[in-house]
Amino acid sequence: MKKLMNQPGDFVDQSLKGIVAAHPNDYMFCNGDIRAIACARKPPVNQTVIVTGGGFGHLPVFLGYVGQGLCDGVAVGNVFTSPSCESILNVSRQVHAGGGILFLFGNYTGDGMNFSMAKEFLSMENIQAEIVTVSDDVASAPREKYEERRGIAGIAFAYKVAGACAQCQHPLEEVKRIAKKTIENTATYGVAFSSCTLPDIGKPMNEMGENEMEVGMGIHGEPGVLRTSMRTSAALAQELTSALLNDLSARSGDRMAVLVNGLGATSREELYIFYNDVAPLLSQAGIQVHSVYVGEYATSLEMAGASLSLLKLDDELTQYLDMDAFSPFISFRSLIR
Repeated sequence: MKKLMNQPGDFVDQSLKGIVAAHPNDYMFCNGDIRAIACARKPPVNQTVIVTGGGFGHLPVFLGYVGQGLCDGVAVGNVFTSPSCESILNVSRQVHAGGGILFLFGNYTGDGMNFSMAKEFLSMENIQAEIVTVSDDVASAPREKYEERRGIAGIAFAYKVAGACAQCQHPLEEVKRIAKKTIENTATYGVAFSSCTLPDIGKPMNEMGENEMEVGMGIHGEPGVLRTSMRTSAALAQELTSALLNDLSARSGDRMAVLVNGLGATSREELYIFYNDVAPLLSQAGIQVHSVYVGEYATSLEMAGASLSLLKLDDELTQYLDMDAFSPFISFRSLIR
């Protein structure tokens, strides 16, 4: 194992300290808790705020989506491990502005349990919180059970749309509705070319042959739907694009946002090759591509691979997607100038 670190047990805390030290005008620790980080700029009074969280190792998820027009705070767990209820409470109390809190995070058992406990504790303090879980991974459940799916790179769309809705001063229930609507219209499918190495373990989570790849592997190394030999970008684009269009019941004339995501060790050059193969397939299907995002939006340490996300848009979702948003890790620039 070759990683730029000191002791494996200090991996998360030292990285978080480095992030806050590098961006002191953007991030702050809450109540002395290194695992609870808030946006340094307080939200307006009575604004709905968004708190997210999850295991470390997926940057920019989750911390990287704390910023202007996105989330207001984050609770961070160990690598690939849920954050504690205590950290969720620390950040929630810090960012609460009087308008309630939306807990927005990926659909994983440990995260759901700890955020649910935090919601109960906050209710005793007369702080209203609601929960929305992101479930966009088509490899983990069929469309009719999409709410049972894992949350992966499509979470970027949920953060962007819900964050913009909250910034527009809408009440908690409306922000929750918009978040759920975004998730319902988002689908993601990915491929992994290698596994990743957890600092505490020191060896890859899954062994993969030199000419092997896995379709649908989760961002924590969860098994995919198929282990097969390496394929070309064009072949993968055909498989993933077709699956997502079918999942979303896409029709000619539909308007969509497209996100090509690298999992940590795939170059941007490769990601753009992949989008070059995806674009004509969308055009042939009659899809109107509204916006395209190519880069690292949800990683898995140094895993090699990529995922494709589609968000089916209407005028309401488009309005929020097109608003400016910024964090030290992510920038969404308005398409309206």
